[in-house]
Amino acid sequence: MFTGLVEAVGTVRSVRKSAGGARLAIESPLEGLAPGESVSVDGVCQTVVEVDGRRFSCDVLTETLRVSNFSLLRPGSRVNLERSLAVGARLGGHIVNGHVDGTGSVRRVIRKPISIEIAVEHALLRYIVPKGSVAVNGVSLTVGPSVGNARFAVFVIPHTWEHTNLRDLKAGGTVNIEVDIIAKYVERFLAAKKGSETP
Repeated sequence: MFTGLVEAVGTVRSVRKSAGGARLAIESPLEGLAPGESVSVDGVCQTVVEVDGRRFSCDVLTETLRVSNFSLLRPGSRVNLERSLAVGARLGGHIVNGHVDGTGSVRRVIRKPISIEIAVEHALLRYIVPKGSVAVNGVSLTVGPSVGNARFAVFVIPHTWEHTNLRDLKAGGTVNIEVDIIAKYVERFLAAKKGSETP
């Protein structure tokens, strides 16, 4: 489990594709990573399989390539990194599982005096509510006051902008989206309740 508070930005050094997925090598400023550890890479939970100095590798499954923007990663791509939440640590963002629900398309990026507005088009808009939480490339963000027309907007403070790869976003770009897990559970419970009440 993660919080959506990015610890560092890493750089993709190689992407070796295979029949079963891909091997991703990332140069990272995170210290003390070990094989078997979970790391959020642009919001996708990955298992560290190899560590070589400042570089770690993970095996990306075909399904992950299908639902995330990982198929677009190239050497030099910058990715957000976060280690899994330690027991007893502060939950400063929101509960992020690292199980990306899909990708969104960036429609606009607007710089404002004290924030940056990013508008995203996303298919799972029913899970996104004004002032709710959403993870964009693994960054915990608060949804803006209006949601509709297949789009939602988030407002990014300068600190987050400077310390994540959100600053690399441009209109037309693709981002990983994980909606709030609570919304998905509520939908499932309500569907099950409705089904049990059907004569």
